Amino acid sequence: MNLSNLTKSVFRQAQDEWHGEYPGIIGSLAAHEAETPTTNSAQVAQNCSRHRSDADLNYARNPFHPTRQNRATPFVSAQKSLIRCAASFSGTATGSSTPCRSGASKTQVFIAPTSDHYVTRLTHTLEVAQIARTIARALDLNEDLAEAIALGHDLGHTPFGHVGEKLLDDLDPAGFRHAEQSLRTVEKLEKQGKGLNLTSQVRQGIVSHSKPRGDVLGDSVPKGLLLEGQICRISDAVAYLNHDLGDAFRAGALREDDLPKGAMKTLGDRHSLRIHTMVSDIVENSWAATGETSDMAPSITMSLEIRNAVNELRDFMFERVYVPSDLGKEGQAARNIVGLLYRHLHENPEQIPEEYRNTDRPVVDYIAGMTDHFAMHVAEDIQPDIAAVFRMARP
Repeated sequence: MNLSNLTKSVFRQAQDEWHGEYPGIIGSLAAHEAETPTTNSAQVAQNCSRHRSDADLNYARNPFHPTRQNRATPFVSAQKSLIRCAASFSGTATGSSTPCRSGASKTQVFIAPTSDHYVTRLTHTLEVAQIARTIARALDLNEDLAEAIALGHDLGHTPFGHVGEKLLDDLDPAGFRHAEQSLRTVEKLEKQGKGLNLTSQVRQGIVSHSKPRGDVLGDSVPKGLLLEGQICRISDAVAYLNHDLGDAFRAGALREDDLPKGAMKTLGDRHSLRIHTMVSDIVENSWAATGETSDMAPSITMSLEIRNAVNELRDFMFERVYVPSDLGKEGQAARNIVGLLYRHLHENPEQIPEEYRNTDRPVVDYIAGMTDHFAMHVAEDIQPDIAAVFRMARP
């Protein structure tokens, strides 16, 4: 997108007012390059992580730098495929659309909300992509690769969020992890089973994005994970910790006074300030990734102060929001629905849509691709009133 000089000036002014030596969220909205895809595997390998040249020292700090214009990167093809996938989130009357179309009606934290203002898997994905691209731009890494990973990272999520994921993992002998299902979606389920034409770097980032409860950076980085993949892992946490707070306030599960005061003092007392604090700290402490310093191995990380504050907030969210939501009446109803669907479809495989029957996990693939509301609809046809609790509208 070619921006007028006036528009560029406005974005630069906003960036300066935001104390942004780094482009930040505002800067990353300002420049979308018109780029040409390439599928040359040698070029892909050579350009996984781009580093600045001596002639381009200010590149990462300036989203409008001339060398950003019309520059192709090896991952634009993957990025565009996943953007088309994300853009097709429309759902169907039968619910048998491809899994990537269901994110707009899949739970993030609060199950099957009736309000339009709660976060869904789709809006979460878009926030992660925005944050990931911002960090990659500031560090002069491959923005298209970071965004492509982010766009695909949650395509394999079940209906009812982690409640549905945990139950499928318990029920199915092969287990279930949403990160692995996201990779399966782009490799084996999309495009009528042909899969998307994604590079190994994108696929690796998708399957490696998830972290267990505990430290926000994880106990260890998966072996061989590129910096752009590490960016997606940390951007995922930055996004959900902040927007899930907003949902908790909206649902009445939390009040501002409930939040851990030490973490809020360090991170900020409002949504935009917390994101700014986290993103700026990640960029500053990951500067070795730019190639400007040679005394440190590059990694995507945080300062100890911000990391401890984020971990305090994350522990608080698990204790006060995530676990209680899973254990409440709606969480139990969600488990009943997924369990019923799993058993019923195994006993009646002819009810599985044709596009899923030829996979090696037809029941799991079909359930994982359902939206919250479609899963409730199918379950109610089998056992009326199993989803009755969800008819109590959340404000």
